[in-house]
Amino acid sequence: MTSIDLPEQDVPRYVRLTIELIAEITDEQALKTAALAQVKEDEYLDDEERAQSVEAIEVDPSGSLAHFIDPVALLADVPGVELTSATWESAQTEFEATEEGYDEYTVE
Repeated sequence: MTSIDLPEQDVPRYVRLTIELIAEITDEQALKTAALAQVKEDEYLDDEERAQSVEAIEVDPSGSLAHFIDPVALLADVPGVELTSATWESAQTEFEATEEGYDEYTVE
């Protein structure tokens, strides 16, 4: 049975999207500088959150990348959908482009 076959009252109201992206940092200093500027200009961060963000950026470049992920913007133009909750993280990972499944998504 597909969601199209379900009666109206049984149609799922919430959907969990799982997206995995692997990004290569090609200029760590440029990313760090941009992330620090993003944190400085973020009007929604209080002083404690801002300090934690700056510390994360200073410690690990993967922390810098997280400041550019905006799940609200990802769904903003999708009709009939409202973002209910979002969590995301960034962490360094091993990556081998020749592994099965990655080659079809590689951007050149």
